[in-house]
Amino acid sequence: MSGGKETPRQKMIGMMYLVLTALLAMNISKDVLLAFVTIEEGLNETNKNSDGKNASLYKTFDSELANDPNRVKPLKDKADKIRKAADALCKAVDKARAKVFFASEGGKLTEQQADTFHLEFSSAKDNYDIPTHVLVGEPEHPTGVAVELKKQIEDFRKLCFATVPKEDMAGFKMGLDTKDVQDHHEGLTIPWEVSMFNHTTIAASMALLASVKNEVKTAEGDVVNILLKKITADIVRVDVIEAKVVAPTSYILAGEKYQADIFVSAHSSTQDPKITVGGGPVKVEGGVGKYEVSTSAEGLKEYKGVIQVKGPDGKMKDYPFEGAYMVAKPAMAVSPTKMNVFYIGVDNPVDITVAGAAPTDVVATLTGAPGTINSLGQGHYIVKVSPGGSKCSINVAIKKDKGTKSMGAMEFRVKKVPSPLASFAGITGDGTASKGELEAAGGVVPKLEDFVFDLKFPVVSWVMSMMVNGVYVDEKATGPAKTANMVTMLGKAKTGGKILIEQVQVQAPDGIRKVPGCVIKVK
Repeated sequence: MSGGKETPRQKMIGMMYLVLTALLAMNISKDVLLAFVTIEEGLNETNKNSDGKNASLYKTFDSELANDPNRVKPLKDKADKIRKAADALCKAVDKARAKVFFASEGGKLTEQQADTFHLEFSSAKDNYDIPTHVLVGEPEHPTGVAVELKKQIEDFRKLCFATVPKEDMAGFKMGLDTKDVQDHHEGLTIPWEVSMFNHTTIAASMALLASVKNEVKTAEGDVVNILLKKITADIVRVDVIEAKVVAPTSYILAGEKYQADIFVSAHSSTQDPKITVGGGPVKVEGGVGKYEVSTSAEGLKEYKGVIQVKGPDGKMKDYPFEGAYMVAKPAMAVSPTKMNVFYIGVDNPVDITVAGAAPTDVVATLTGAPGTINSLGQGHYIVKVSPGGSKCSINVAIKKDKGTKSMGAMEFRVKKVPSPLASFAGITGDGTASKGELEAAGGVVPKLEDFVFDLKFPVVSWVMSMMVNGVYVDEKATGPAKTANMVTMLGKAKTGGKILIEQVQVQAPDGIRKVPGCVIKVK
């Protein structure tokens, strides 16, 4: 912000923003960026498939037009308008995408090269300033490419809704929502383009733009399909033929075989079958059942059902089916590589998860240093290391039908717990205290501040030294408390005199240690 004096709240928000930006810059995971690359590539592949499906719809339109021009031409003209608008909108998305890449690669690309550049080759996937500058501009007054893109999306939505016949409107669902976002906490209205692309990394921005294209092509196909149905509304037949790939799982570990059934599927988009699962009805759209069920408990879930299809004789025929899916908790991983430390003699908590594997199938072992790793269940572990090594590794594997499969290892440093400082009468290091404060002190208290573990360091012994009647006197105590002689000595303390707390020994997790004492001047 500029102009005017900032309120304390504005200053606080600005500081929090800077801290958050720094944290994001330090902690953003390479795996997260690669995940966005995978998402964008998947969406691009889906968009190619959508292009093929939509091309098939237009091809069918051309065939129907040749058979019955008078009946088909009005619908074909509407379909062509949708195709033209969808193509223009997709080109606008591609143009926005190219501008981001052209700006991000520092002059390495020509504008023509930027048009076909792939996210996986980007050297600035985690940059969020360039998408903000190119797509948004100033968040308070957006002027970026996304402003015009939003207008084109809204125009395309209006055309789609105007094209779909009223009788089909109830079943027509369309994405591409460009509504502004309401921030009820701040009482602000955030424009769509700001909520989508402001401070969004290049990797995420590319995935979002690919998603916009996906929704455009999906809407295009939906509208054209509705128009096509009007041609064959009075004809009962199988009118949708699709290639299908059905795999037991889409999550495969390196070295394993991927297996899938590949076949041609045919169904009627005008005559929906009746589908039930567990006796309950399943929603059917365009001849395809949309099975949805809420999940809560983790584990393997199995289900069975029946599809009823009307045969040529008008009678319903049953086709039973069954399926299964695994429910797991959402998972993420943030690795502070500079802080991978296990401390000797204490319980070091560790969470271990493997994507696609149940916690009960994870096997973790400790190597490189003496110690143990014990499971507490649900992916939680306790690691306890002993002296005898400067580094160790946690090795992770998962149980398979035939033995186990290694998933890799993570290295940790092995370090001693930091030593505490001896404190007497509330003084650590050098300080001053009154005679009354010294006499009221119970003894030596070890203090270890700002450490991740709440540890106790029992005092084994310590020595108090001070000048008494011109002679230095030493008195040793066992345990933290003062001895009777120490009490007598403190009673003779003079203003300006010094009390030395030294030779302090404490019990640490890895054994007895000598820790720094303190020097106290009597005030």
